[in-house]
Amino acid sequence: MARLVFGMNQSLDGYVDHDHMAFAPDPKLFGHFIEEARSQTGSIYGRKMYELMRYWDDDQPEWSTAEHAFAAAWRSQPKWVVSRTLKSVGPNATLIGEDIAGAIRALKAECDGEIEVAGPDLVRSLTELGLVDEYRIYLHPAVLGHGTPYFAAPRSRLRLMSHDRIGEDVLRLTYVPA
Repeated sequence: MARLVFGMNQSLDGYVDHDHMAFAPDPKLFGHFIEEARSQTGSIYGRKMYELMRYWDDDQPEWSTAEHAFAAAWRSQPKWVVSRTLKSVGPNATLIGEDIAGAIRALKAECDGEIEVAGPDLVRSLTELGLVDEYRIYLHPAVLGHGTPYFAAPRSRLRLMSHDRIGEDVLRLTYVPA
C-alpha cells in the first residue's frame, strides 16, 4: 500500500508561495528534492500546482545539470492530476475529475512506496478524507506575510516524527496524524 506524503516549502509564518525567491533551494536542498523525485512512486497534483510543475516538461537552454536531473526524474514518474476544469494533461499524467476519494483510495491500494501530494487546497480535501499519511514541512527562514497557508484548513492533532537540517537554512519537520 502506498503512503501519501504532503511536502512543501514553508515560511516561518506558515505560507507556501513558489513564486517567492525566499524558497529558492540551495544546491544541497535541490539535490534532496532530486533524490525524492527519483524515489517516489508518483505525484498527485491539484490543477494549480500541476500547471506550475509543467515547467519541467520542456528542457530550457539555461538549465544546470541539477535542473536537468530534476526534470528527468519528474518526467519519469506517473502523475495524477485532480481537476474539474482541465480537459487534458501532459505526458505521463492521468486526469482525475470525479470521485476523487475513490480514485485516491484505489491508487493507495494499487501502488507501493511513496506518492507525493502537492497543493494545499488538494491536501485540505485529502486530509478531511483521512488519506494523507505524512506532512513534511521544509521550513525556510523567511517571513512572507501573505500567500497560501501550508494548512488550508484546521486539521486534527499531528505528532512530530523527525526533524533534520537540509542545506544551510532549511529544517525539514516530518509529522504524522496523531
